[in-house]
Amino acid sequence: MSDLLVQREDTAEVRREARGPRAPRAPKMPRRHLHGVILLDKPLGLSSNDALQKVKWLLRAEKAGHTGTLDPLATGLLPLCFGAATKFSQVSLDADKRYTATVLLGQTTATGDAEGEVLRTREVTPEMTAPERLRAACDAFTGEIDQIPPMHSALKHQGRALYEYAREGIEIERAPRRVTIHGIDILRVQGDVLEIDVRCSKGTYIRTLAQDIGEQLGCGAHLIGLRRTGSGGVSLQGAVTLEALQAMTESERDAHLLPADVLLSDWPEVQLPAEDAARFLTGLRRRVTLGDAPQVRVYGPVPASASAGRHVLLGSARIQGGELIPTRLLSPLEVQGMLDQATPPDHPI
Repeated sequence: MSDLLVQREDTAEVRREARGPRAPRAPKMPRRHLHGVILLDKPLGLSSNDALQKVKWLLRAEKAGHTGTLDPLATGLLPLCFGAATKFSQVSLDADKRYTATVLLGQTTATGDAEGEVLRTREVTPEMTAPERLRAACDAFTGEIDQIPPMHSALKHQGRALYEYAREGIEIERAPRRVTIHGIDILRVQGDVLEIDVRCSKGTYIRTLAQDIGEQLGCGAHLIGLRRTGSGGVSLQGAVTLEALQAMTESERDAHLLPADVLLSDWPEVQLPAEDAARFLTGLRRRVTLGDAPQVRVYGPVPASASAGRHVLLGSARIQGGELIPTRLLSPLEVQGMLDQATPPDHPI
């Protein structure tokens, strides 16, 4: 037995010599404590999490999160949050959305989109695509409506996504969900293809809307393209593609990092004096001479050595009965991190 062990050790030594010296491992790139939001123009075929991980790696960010999934078959606006901004990702998740949807009239599919098997084909007559007929069909689904979630969706039933049941040929009964369609504008009609601009509440299934409009017209339809163009107070304006980020230097990528409060830009603003700001950060309510508001963004002053007129985000709150009530607070380290990030190296605070 001992001879066998010696033989194995000799063989291993020969193999090591044949391979030569092992190349040193590349040092891991240190992570950075970044705070802010990247407005990503997500490409087709990439999941929201895959997009997030790619951008997180490019920025070498310590902490990151996205603001709700955008289907791999959809493109467009995907706000990505880093550091302190992740505390407000739910704001974007709950916000109204805007989409450009491309709909093929005359065909219904098993999934409601182009991936599914064609179930039925019907003629699309010129009368169906007449402007007044299309307008009436879209108006029928404007306002508060009930939608039945599609089986090919990520909605959970007993811990499993509905699309998993659908792949097994199992149909699950789904309760209708109330959503709001704020408006539908007809952008283009070319043959059997209809392109619409949809402004809607969170949780709206655009593929279901496409199917419903098709049935309203009497010819059926399915979704063949979807692009998200807005979420709350942010839009595709200023968004950057993954391909562009990959081609940039690190400093160029950092320039696309927007302040954390960009997700709160359509909320009222409250500025506190230094003493109240310090107490607000500890979670204490403050008296204010302002009317009730369900959600506000709260700022405090920066040190006197900083640029005049500057202020820094402290968190979010609601105003009720003359009291400013904290709802989401940043930590002192996060506040300081945002100040450091916004201040040039030659102008220390």
